[in-house]
Amino acid sequence: MWWALAFLSAALLGGYDSAKKVSLKDNAVIPVLFLNTLLCALIFSPFLFKTGFGGWNIQLWIMAKSALVLSSWLVGYFAMKHLPLTIVGPVNATRPVLVLLGAVVLFGERLNLLQSVGVGLAILAYFLMRRTGKAEGIDFRHNKWIAFLILAVLLGSASGLYDKYLMSPQYLGLNREQVLGWYSLYQAVLMLILLLVAWMPHRHKTTPFRWGWSIPLISIFLCAADYAYMQALSQPDALISVISMIRRGSVLVSFAIGAWLLREKNLRAKALDLSLMLLSMLFLYLGSR
Repeated sequence: MWWALAFLSAALLGGYDSAKKVSLKDNAVIPVLFLNTLLCALIFSPFLFKTGFGGWNIQLWIMAKSALVLSSWLVGYFAMKHLPLTIVGPVNATRPVLVLLGAVVLFGERLNLLQSVGVGLAILAYFLMRRTGKAEGIDFRHNKWIAFLILAVLLGSASGLYDKYLMSPQYLGLNREQVLGWYSLYQAVLMLILLLVAWMPHRHKTTPFRWGWSIPLISIFLCAADYAYMQALSQPDALISVISMIRRGSVLVSFAIGAWLLREKNLRAKALDLSLMLLSMLFLYLGSR
């Protein structure tokens, strides 16, 4: 059952990335992210009353998750604004490789032959993406938005491993609804502080904020995807490496929208890169069964 929830989460994440790209076009990043975190906090607020506070020992773990996820989102939003969706998606798809390698180090999981092939294919796909990016004037070594994107991937991968530690029964085993409710609230508070301190005093000198109905769609898709993800991860037989790989299948949805609706360029080369990345994910899956 956990794998079906992981596939549902992947489809919803594709909608989330697409809504995010549309919302950030010629728009201020920090207000969009603040509204995203605020709406997520409101959606998950019933969990606060259902699960209770739980003590400061639990809250400190959840606060750390909030800071980790928000850091990934912040740099990831800036990267999404300035890079094509058909570049962002395949780079984001490298997360399962990093999560798998992290699981080897932290949780004692071991790479078998198929998983090793998957890791090798992902590395090859990344270098091909560098070549494709150059065709659009994007130098992976010197473009700061690519650096932001890679940092977002690293932080997001760390968050996936942290989730395993938080909610898996063999580790902390925290209640998934409690984690969702409180970490969403803490993110909204942190973003409010950032909005008031970093954006409001300088808002007349930066890109102005404009409202669009795609903005609340970011939160709706994300909350639904996160809930399905937490449900999958909390099951005792769930494998974090496989769940993470399946969720990266969201790149198919976002790539299709970038190609057909946003009319992005160099699709043939990007499709080859994406196919190689998906092939690497297939080997990771087969090696994890």
